[in-house]
Formats: sequence, C-alpha cells, structure tokens
Amino acid sequence: MIEFQDLYKAFGAKRVLEGFSLQVRDGETMVIIGYSGSGKSVALKHIVGLLHPDAGEVIVDGQAVSTLAPVGLTLVRESIGYVFQFAALFDSLSVADNVALGLRRRRLDEEEIEARVHEALALVDLSGTDERFPAELSGGMRKRVGIARAIALRPRYILYDEPTTGLDPVTSAVIDRLMVRTREHLGVTGVVVTHDMRSAYTVGDRIAMLYEGKVRQVSTVEEIQQTDDPVVRQFIEGRAE
Repeated sequence: MIEFQDLYKAFGAKRVLEGFSLQVRDGETMVIIGYSGSGKSVALKHIVGLLHPDAGEVIVDGQAVSTLAPVGLTLVRESIGYVFQFAALFDSLSVADNVALGLRRRRLDEEEIEARVHEALALVDLSGTDERFPAELSGGMRKRVGIARAIALRPRYILYDEPTTGLDPVTSAVIDRLMVRTREHLGVTGVVVTHDMRSAYTVGDRIAMLYEGKVRQVSTVEEIQQTDDPVVRQFIEGRAE
C-alpha cells in the first residue's frame, strides 16, 4: 500500500502541498486530478524519493520513504514503474534498448532481458518495433514504449504522470486501454495523475481531487460524477465560472 500522511511541500514562497493525505489500496488504480500547478506530479515524485517532504511522510509497504538509506530506497524504487509525462526515452537508443534500461541496471542475463522486452512490447501492441528509434515513432507510440519500460520491470506499483497529455482522443483511448490491461494482466497497483476526466473515468477505481494543497474529495468514479461539491463539479465539468 502507498499512503501519503499529512504531506507538506513548498518551493520557496510557493506552497504546493499543505496536509495532503491519501491511501492507495493494493490492487486499485487511484487517479489524482486537479488544476495545473496544484501539486499532482509533486506528490508522485515523493513516492520514489525524487522529492523530500517539508513535513509529513509517504509510506510505501510500511516504509517511510524519506527516512530510507540509499540501499533501502533502491529496493523501494525497484518495486515501482514510473511512466513520465513525455515518455523520457533516450533518442540514441533503440526501442528495445530503452525498454531494457532498468533490466540491465539489475544485471539480469541477456536472455531474460530479451524475453522481458519482447513480452512488454507485445503487451502494449508494439511487437516488431525493437530496432526502431524514438524519432521514428509517433507521440502515442513513444508513450506506449514508456509503459513497456515500466511493465518490463514487473513492478508492484506503476505511477503514470499525465499519460494522455498531448495525444488525440483516439490515441488517448488506446493509452487508457493499455493502463487497464496492465492492471488486469499484472495485478499492479496504479497511481495516475491527470486532468483528463475521460481518462480518469475509464482507468480509475477511485478518484481524488487535489485542491489548495490537500484532498478535496476522494470517491469512486460514480460518486465523483454525482458530487455536489461545487469546486469538484466545476472541475469535472470544465466550467470556467
């Protein structure tokens, strides 16, 4: 389980998280929504120790992330796949080598690496793209390679940072389907940061809205859709007033 416990984070005078608390249950996909700049991605980065809280803590499998020694932090990170907003692929590496990066860091033998790379690419419908390079791929394909790289690690958790940003509606729907497929095939727990409500409704088991540094509401998809909270309703309906 992942748990945010009364998390605070500021960058200079800008206070981003102010008492952010949220439990992500094993096996579920939790979607975190909120306005741009509300701290959604900041919250994600605390899970893997890329940021340290000013106060509060993130607990992963019973361990307080910010207190871990380097060896412990490495072990936690090995249980987590991270899908970056813009895929974060290395242009000089082939698709196969991009997917294999984390596996090689773990010093697996090449036969197992090759098998995992092929398995992961097949799961995201990219079989046969092994020798292509990121510049030869569409934006949607690059996102799918990013998902394959996370899947290949066989993680316990996958974190998705704005997975459908910059994609057309059809390609976004493909990415949503892949996220659902990943949960069903691998049984992973997911945390998805997005402002795309169509995607949130498709992939989420529960949805939490981050507003003014803390959780405004956390509910099932159906409960969020029927909310009478004026702030949440304005956001999910996309109303400017």
